[in-house]
Amino acid sequence: MGLKLYVDRLSQPSRAVLIFCKANGIDFEEIKVEIFKRQHLSPEFEAINPLQKLPAIVDGNFKLFESHSILIYIASAFPGVANHWYPADLTKRAKIHSVLDWHHLNLRHGAVIYLRNILAPILGLPLNQEAAAEGEKILISSLSIIENIWLQGNGLYLLGSFQPSIADLSLVCEIMQLEILDEKDRDRILSPHKKVLQWIENTRNATKPHFDEVHNLLYKLKKNLSAQYQANGMMELKIKTPLTSKL
Repeated sequence: MGLKLYVDRLSQPSRAVLIFCKANGIDFEEIKVEIFKRQHLSPEFEAINPLQKLPAIVDGNFKLFESHSILIYIASAFPGVANHWYPADLTKRAKIHSVLDWHHLNLRHGAVIYLRNILAPILGLPLNQEAAAEGEKILISSLSIIENIWLQGNGLYLLGSFQPSIADLSLVCEIMQLEILDEKDRDRILSPHKKVLQWIENTRNATKPHFDEVHNLLYKLKKNLSAQYQANGMMELKIKTPLTSKL
């Protein structure tokens, strides 16, 4: 029994795990669990992850969920993974853990709240402007922290490193979700953060061609939504969610 990844490529953490495995030449079986078809709520998937969230893995008889734990496990358990992804040096590992711990309550928290509410009209839901504004505030603050704290130093990646770690991949995949925004909103949020934009590109280059291949579904969704933005304007969209369409 080989490694099985239970993922949805529209899920930011799922993409991070997929790219990591592909970039490190790890053999795995990709098992697609489509969130917008509510497949993660099935009894079959609940047996894999009782929390019913993605991603999750099965390695032999071992089951694991939560993307950061998955990345740490794979980096540690599989031979051939370059040391820079999850260094043997305990001080470097501790710093990577500090970024990962910060991520969930800051960057991911803000991005999820903002996107969930700003895309509400597309999903046929009422727009909560206060929640969207609060999410945007947390998101922009998080990008500033990445720019001014986590990207300090002369390195190309987080913590001043010259090679990427699992933290770089996790955070960059989160920010990539902003690609589905209207172009003006995306640029308004991201363009002031020049170091962040360069770091995203550095991470893309370090993991190519896998980065773009794994993000291809997101790019198709972006194209789908862009046409809708241009035709109707964000607040006037009253369509079935394209997230459930065949992309």
